Amino acid sequence: MIYTVTFNPSLDYIVSVDNFTLGRVNRTRKEIIYPGGKGINVSMVLQNLGYQSCALGFMAGFTGREIARLLEVNGVESDFIHVDEGLSRINVKLRSNEESEINGQGPAIKKRDIAFLYEKLDRIQDGDILVLAGSIPEVMPDDIYMDIMRYLQTKDVRIVVDATKDLLVNVLPYHPFLIKPNNHELGEIFGVELKTTEEIVTCAKKLQEKGARNVLISMAGDGAILLTEDGQIFQSLPPKGKVLNSVGAGDSMVAGFIAGYLENQDYEYAFYMGVCTGSASAFSESLATRDEVVELMKQVKLQKK
Repeated sequence: MIYTVTFNPSLDYIVSVDNFTLGRVNRTRKEIIYPGGKGINVSMVLQNLGYQSCALGFMAGFTGREIARLLEVNGVESDFIHVDEGLSRINVKLRSNEESEINGQGPAIKKRDIAFLYEKLDRIQDGDILVLAGSIPEVMPDDIYMDIMRYLQTKDVRIVVDATKDLLVNVLPYHPFLIKPNNHELGEIFGVELKTTEEIVTCAKKLQEKGARNVLISMAGDGAILLTEDGQIFQSLPPKGKVLNSVGAGDSMVAGFIAGYLENQDYEYAFYMGVCTGSASAFSESLATRDEVVELMKQVKLQKK
């Protein structure tokens, strides 16, 4: 079974406005509402690719109930912890001449809520996959990802971590199966600006030396690079297409990698599918479907170093 954890899920309210202008009334041309959060995006794309998962996390109020309902409508199982105080976030994403976002705060998560989460993590068994994705609310301990991995270290669980800075670095001693920084986040970890492929690979190898098994680096329009635990390095440019939506592309890459790996246990194929799934979401106003991914997979050419 695949489990995803999203500590601060949201309702993403996406509005398209022609020539948005500050200080005046703007009318929307198009509106979309869907459940958001990095782990939820992974679960949604996995479902589109034919893989079931269970979304874990925290929800509160009518917005939380709507997040769970929308996941159910899309065929995604969820088992959220109900938080008494506050509301699950509404994140507004404005598409116009430029993309802008306003993200909500989320509910007040307490110690007892976190304890309930660990009870749900007890169901995870050997061979399962756990995805820890995204930032954490300020009300939660900043070492929560590390604590979860420590808690599960006696089980044979493949853990995927998509986070930034200390959230990511702190989990490395527990040997995550996959980590997915983008090139800018990778540079921030080491306090440098990465300008070449060689520099990116060098820093990614340092994360492997610290404990990461596989390192997948997304680079937006420049594609992606994968360093595998058996010493292989793969690089690919993205397939051709018009970018309509940057939200969820990195999460889609993670979902595509997981799906590809589960299909045939091959890192090259997993990388290939991850790149195309991320691009399929970027080229769509929603999240990638399997048909879109299959079509893009005909375009991508891998470079093995």
